[in-house]
Amino acid sequence: MYDYLIVGAGLSGATMARELTDAGNSVLVIDRREHIAGNAFTEEQDGIMVHRYGAHIFHTDDQQVWDYVRQFARFNGYHHMPVANYKGEIYALPFNMHTFNRMWGCLEPEGAQVMINRQRSAIRGNPKNLEEQAISLVGQDLYGKLIKGYTEKQWGRECRELPASIIRRIPVRFTYDNSYFDDVYQGIPEGGYTEMIRNMLDGIQVELGVDYLKNRERLRGMAKAVIFTGQIDAYFDYCYGPLEYRKVRFDTIWLDQENYQGNAVVNYTDSDATWTRIIEHKWFTFGRNREGEKIKHTVISAEYSEKWEPGAEPYYPINDEKNELLRREYMIRAANEPGVIFMGRLGRYWYADMDDVIAAALRIAEEIINNGGNK
Repeated sequence: MYDYLIVGAGLSGATMARELTDAGNSVLVIDRREHIAGNAFTEEQDGIMVHRYGAHIFHTDDQQVWDYVRQFARFNGYHHMPVANYKGEIYALPFNMHTFNRMWGCLEPEGAQVMINRQRSAIRGNPKNLEEQAISLVGQDLYGKLIKGYTEKQWGRECRELPASIIRRIPVRFTYDNSYFDDVYQGIPEGGYTEMIRNMLDGIQVELGVDYLKNRERLRGMAKAVIFTGQIDAYFDYCYGPLEYRKVRFDTIWLDQENYQGNAVVNYTDSDATWTRIIEHKWFTFGRNREGEKIKHTVISAEYSEKWEPGAEPYYPINDEKNELLRREYMIRAANEPGVIFMGRLGRYWYADMDDVIAAALRIAEEIINNGGNK
């Protein structure tokens, strides 16, 4: 019998597996997919590292997390600098002086600040929905061209029907810095995330293509405790109803040309383009393969946000009031489930960056180890 059965071979499960194994526990990791690394899965195609489930850029201010992941991979120093395409007009993201100059012709930060403040004043009192929240933060022009269409495609609802809480803040810089994230440490593993997680799972037994929920009776008896990183509502057979997600579809194609769009990510912010963004994977590694040679072809992925139904791959949790109430019900039940710890973005219905997932796993693993292995 194993000490721990870990359900899910993504970042959360792999971190727990590594820490518990290094503390002297026997661990079995399973995953219903035929590969490790969860949605961070990368695979090499003709020298290009393709992010199969969408762009994943590692960024953190947490020194502990940064030191931890660098035990398993070298990072290439990539800084994310997406741009927005609004009906053929190109704008910098996040909103910065390049954006303000393109939008209003502003040359000085003070002029941009005046424009934003003037337009923000159209919203009085507490914003009642996402549209009012966005306008209250950055004004009507930026909202109309760079937020409204993209957001409505992503969530499948009009901005007036979405809660204000989805946009708590919008990154705005009154400089010409095009880096999307402010974090000190940024990059992508040179060998891809799959290789990094394979290194994390080195020496640990892993079984793929195993669905815990379809075999839970047999599998539960194989370990003293279970760490579950799958969907919390599915674990409890949707007893309170299904939590809602958005799913994402990717159209990925190989192109016999050196450069398709000149950037790793271009967001399409108007409603005419049915996709939300296009990823050109080679630019995550500066257009070079692992040997440092320039790549003469390219691979792109058009990304579409679609309605999710139970059984489909879940991507983004819909953090509205209805789902928050459901989440709380499931978390109460999870806290009282003997011998099972629920973790990760699905196990906690949590929209989180990769560094937050790893930090949470390190913290919980430490608590388990210090508590003698008890929940």
